Amino acid sequence: MPYKAVRVTKGRGGWGGPLTIRPTDEKKLIYCVTGGGIHPVAQRIAELTGGVAFDGFRSSAPEKQIACVVIDCGGTARVGVYPMKKILTIDVKPSSPSGPLMQFIKEELFVSDVKPDNVAVVE
Repeated sequence: MPYKAVRVTKGRGGWGGPLTIRPTDEKKLIYCVTGGGIHPVAQRIAELTGGVAFDGFRSSAPEKQIACVVIDCGGTARVGVYPMKKILTIDVKPSSPSGPLMQFIKEELFVSDVKPDNVAVVE
């Protein structure tokens, strides 16, 4: 199945992006680390791209399979960890670069305050 691309833009109080997410057969997971369950933003990305929504809070998968990660962190831990690993990171909370990993939080790797309406198919 061919995967589609989506553009993820920052919300009203957000920072970063926009990010373009296009899963591949090797990187098809829309990895969700939001406290259990699949967040509506991760679900929307998976539905629009053909990727696979994955609950990374309850289980784990190899990083090489992750197309992007959806987090809900208003602090400094997950906000910086995934960008440090060069994984496209979508925070559903309004956050911006801060903390000990802030040098890794770049606009091309991170976007915040994302709602389902901030995810659109790229034509």
